[in-house]
Amino acid sequence: MKRRDFVIKSSLASMAVATSTGAFGNINYLQNSRAEVKIGVIGTGARGSGLIPFINEIENLQVVACCDILPFRLKEGLKRAGRGAVGYSSYQKLLDNKDVDAVLIATPFSTHSAIAVDAIAAGKHVYCEKTMAKDYKGIENLLNKKKSSDKIFQTGHQYHSSRLYTHVVDLIKDGKVGDITAFECQWNRNGNWRRPVPDPELERIINWRMYREYSGGLVAELCSHQIDFVNWVLNATPKSVIGVGGIDYWEDGRETFDNIHLIYTYPKGVKATFTCLTSNSMDDYKIKVIGDKGTIILDYAEAWFYPEGHYEKKRQEIDGVSGATIPWEMGKGIPIKVAHANPSKQALMDFRDSIINNKQPASGIVTGAKTAITVQMGIDTMIEDRNVEWNGDILL
Repeated sequence: MKRRDFVIKSSLASMAVATSTGAFGNINYLQNSRAEVKIGVIGTGARGSGLIPFINEIENLQVVACCDILPFRLKEGLKRAGRGAVGYSSYQKLLDNKDVDAVLIATPFSTHSAIAVDAIAAGKHVYCEKTMAKDYKGIENLLNKKKSSDKIFQTGHQYHSSRLYTHVVDLIKDGKVGDITAFECQWNRNGNWRRPVPDPELERIINWRMYREYSGGLVAELCSHQIDFVNWVLNATPKSVIGVGGIDYWEDGRETFDNIHLIYTYPKGVKATFTCLTSNSMDDYKIKVIGDKGTIILDYAEAWFYPEGHYEKKRQEIDGVSGATIPWEMGKGIPIKVAHANPSKQALMDFRDSIINNKQPASGIVTGAKTAITVQMGIDTMIEDRNVEWNGDILL
């Protein structure tokens, strides 16, 4: 066992104990359920600025500071924040602001770990956008830092907060699809994934997703949500992964792949496939949970159940109406109806509640770390062209 393997395993184990037992339950926190949580947004690009309007709609959550190294993006973030928010070009200066209770980190993937470590050291609660940290050292550093802190840490896998997704997970665990044999996940788009660049010198800053130094590519930026979901449903991490990717369509100087295809093997032989394309958007985002009693299909905001075997589409009586037809959507099955808010907004509401009630979030540092390691496995298998294995909580 390598030393780093041991450290990551030990960190995950100790963090799981801390989050499950409420080890910091009696340490200072916001006790007034009506207290306002003041948040600083670090990174006001498309994602960070895009979340600010949600924050503005949430009671007892207020943006008081924004930070970005690009002036035009900082200006946009401050415009959206309104209400006298303070602007910073240095996140360290924002962390020095005593009025800031919590931070939302929406910066490039490669910076997540360092900024989150500094935020924890500054005594801030942290909402860290997915994927939680880049490479094993980044994950290890963040896990070790969080062990010494009583602050709330939430990873931005927002489907953990979706009331639809949590309902579906409950259905699956109650046996709705029977024994799971496979997952089929995709997130396909038709576009080059680039952002406009006002100055060529800003290419790597604005289009950081295209460069391996900063980015995990499609697997970190898109697949990570679905990987997190599979880990959650199975309450497990994968044993191994194989996969391929390539720069085969957008040959424009990028370093991260424009198409990826991964197959993870989980305990009991369950296989989970993940596909991302940038040349065809057919069916866009989809998750299929396939079992011996049926299949559940999920998209961003809806879900359906498609039972196996002979299915009687009419019941004798539904809501007092004899012979009424069970709802059925062609090619998908029976709709699963659950009222729910936008998952990103709900995740921020849950973050606020976790801070006020000193309750660990469902998408915390342990689930975030396990997904981050799973993502790194996928990156490694494609770049290194080898089977990558997981042994317990460590990567070999």
